Amino acid sequence: MKNIETLTQEAISLLKELIETPSFSAEEEQTAILIENWFNQNEIPFRRENNNVWAFNKHFDKTKPTLLLNSHHDTVKPNQAYTNDPFKAIVKEGKLYGLGSNDAGGCLVSLLATFVHFYANENLPYNIVIVASAEEESSGKNGLNSVLKHLPELDCAIVGEPTLMQLAVAEKGLLVLDVKVKGTASHAAHQNDDNSIYNAIPVMEWFKNYQFDKISDVLGPVKMTVTQIKAGKQHNVVPSECDLVIDIRVNDCYSNPEILQTVKEHVNAEVTPRSMHLNASSIPVTHGLVQAGIALGRTTYGSPTLSDQSVLSCQSLKLGPGETLRSHSADEFIYLNEIEEGIQLYIKILTDFLK
Repeated sequence: MKNIETLTQEAISLLKELIETPSFSAEEEQTAILIENWFNQNEIPFRRENNNVWAFNKHFDKTKPTLLLNSHHDTVKPNQAYTNDPFKAIVKEGKLYGLGSNDAGGCLVSLLATFVHFYANENLPYNIVIVASAEEESSGKNGLNSVLKHLPELDCAIVGEPTLMQLAVAEKGLLVLDVKVKGTASHAAHQNDDNSIYNAIPVMEWFKNYQFDKISDVLGPVKMTVTQIKAGKQHNVVPSECDLVIDIRVNDCYSNPEILQTVKEHVNAEVTPRSMHLNASSIPVTHGLVQAGIALGRTTYGSPTLSDQSVLSCQSLKLGPGETLRSHSADEFIYLNEIEEGIQLYIKILTDFLK
């Protein structure tokens, strides 16, 4: 078995390769090859579908429950404020710069190293499957959700996202609605009391002011925000339609269908969800994974940001090296010692959980 120091150095080397290989969502072919090479170098059989790569522990036993380790290797596109080359792995003052270094390359390579550490153990009470997933940033159809049909029933999961190795025990879901408010088209010079833009005002006021009753202990209230509005094509025509886009962050007290039903009951407009599968997720503080982290001095919190947890039906914990505020930022970076700490903490948490 490789020692943790060797695994850490190999993980950092892989992360540098991943940074220098563009992998925008749905364009991750080359980073998938790098991950395949990692498994080959560690003599671990793997499977690949589209740009998702996954592997099972050596002594997989279908009679045992299964733990999923997951993080993603796709990235967003670099924003225009970069001063470094986003596709060059630069180490400076203990920081590793580059696109995807923090979100979520550091988490991915740390979980890969952790998987290698446990891979050949003959007496694990849980099977372990690791999935390096694609299309997380775009919530694409060929991401983790497309792999689940190939996996056994999952009992719990660790999803690698930058949390400063604190324990995100819940994550808000996402429901995006297209709302079409109708009116009557006419010449702007004529009296018209059915202007779709004016009709949209009480609709927007409802989204602004409505409060869902159930407030989560860790995620707080459901949050609804009008983020886009579009109506009209020329100054002298009253538009017949006013289109709104609503971003709803759903806590773990509600399902997305419940939220949608409430909106439809209160809003005088056509309401169409873009998707329904990006659900809120949570794991009890009493769960063994969480308790193992707490025993190591980690704190629990609720996360407002979305991850691949949203497509899982099992209890899941979001946990990883790096800091979420650096994600999608210019000159993105992760501290090298965060990766070292991340691997050590992942291994300690799983050692305690699997004992």
